[in-house]
Amino acid sequence: MTSSARTVNVGLIGLGTVGGGVARVIGRHREEYLSAYGIDLRIKRACALEPERARELGLPDEAFTPDWHDVVADPDIDIVIELIGGEHPATEIFEAALTSGKHVVSANKALLGRHVERLGRLASEHHVQIRCEAAAGGGIPIVNALEHALVGNEILTVAGILNGTTNYILSRMASEGLDFAEVLADAQRLGYAEADPTADVDGFDAASKVAILSSIAFHTRVTTDDVFQEGIRNVSAADIEQAASLGYTVKLLGIARNTADGVDVRVHPTMIPSSHMLAGVNGAMNAVYVVGDAVGETMFYGAGAGSFPTASAVVGDVLELADAISHTPGPKAEIEPFGRVLPLRSIDELATRYYIRLVVVDRVGTLLPIMDVFARHNISISQINQLQDGDGSRCSVVLLTHTASERDMAAARAELEALDAVASVASIIRIEDVDAWAEGAEANE
Repeated sequence: MTSSARTVNVGLIGLGTVGGGVARVIGRHREEYLSAYGIDLRIKRACALEPERARELGLPDEAFTPDWHDVVADPDIDIVIELIGGEHPATEIFEAALTSGKHVVSANKALLGRHVERLGRLASEHHVQIRCEAAAGGGIPIVNALEHALVGNEILTVAGILNGTTNYILSRMASEGLDFAEVLADAQRLGYAEADPTADVDGFDAASKVAILSSIAFHTRVTTDDVFQEGIRNVSAADIEQAASLGYTVKLLGIARNTADGVDVRVHPTMIPSSHMLAGVNGAMNAVYVVGDAVGETMFYGAGAGSFPTASAVVGDVLELADAISHTPGPKAEIEPFGRVLPLRSIDELATRYYIRLVVVDRVGTLLPIMDVFARHNISISQINQLQDGDGSRCSVVLLTHTASERDMAAARAELEALDAVASVASIIRIEDVDAWAEGAEANE
């Protein structure tokens, strides 16, 4: 170690999938960090439930503690890495570390998606930073891009596949013609989906990520609770097959747009043209598509989860902090968090096209009351297709609309569900106008 090298001590709380990856990455590359950056990065304390886990990762016994308080109370620790997830005790870990003058690096999207404003203010008050690259896209360096590389732009749109589990499920449904329940069960068996898949398949995970990204992109506070969310449970193999026949691909997208009427931020199954860049992102991979007024369209692609991809993002944040710690005057304090600068658009104000699949009574005149409902709610139908999937008494009918408002569609759905002719409103999927995402971007001359 050269005389100019600075030892930067890290406290690692959580040695699970990601925490284990962080320990291994730092251990593997420690000498490279020292020779390339003059930083001696050391895991001084590591917290887990069992000491065997720390030994398995090659951490010395004296570094291990089962109590996170020991980590944040250690005066020699510069950076606390929180990787246990959830709100508690993660909130208390953040608060204790920040008030002790320690920087915090975290992948905790659930906590930051709801409480980053309060925690950011606490960090600012104590002249430390919160870093969260891994919270919004796993191994994809999207936070750094929005905060640094693209900072010269007005960001117009952030849209992406932000959850690997749902993308894996939808990709297999598309390629194998399987239904949701069947693929979900297999994904759970293979470890792609949790035993309780709610956070993934109902859109909570993606909503937290798009809240973080839209806050950074648009310089305004957006929380997870502000994000409209709808999951993929009602998407069927029939819907995906119909989408493909119409030239579309179904993806669970997080979409955030900075419009003249406010920030439009939502997560839901979406039909996009099969020619679009996001449509080709398959398996458990993630991608974030960003439009800036100057740069135009960009896309960031990579693994959105997993031990080493997420650890890559965590260690990247740690090294940026460590580099600043190693030089006078050290890292700047967290900037004052964004307040609510821009209004939020209600989902009711969304205007888009819709794909609708109804299970109806198979008899003459069935469509008359259905079309009357749409007409009374100002919804114009552009295409109707009857599927050959009935049993003689019922069949499925697919309808595509011209542009209509979400408010009108919700009202129409309620009336359709009450019609004797309609057995069920099996599926309604929004068809996204992807061309609108680039509105306001400068022409590339």
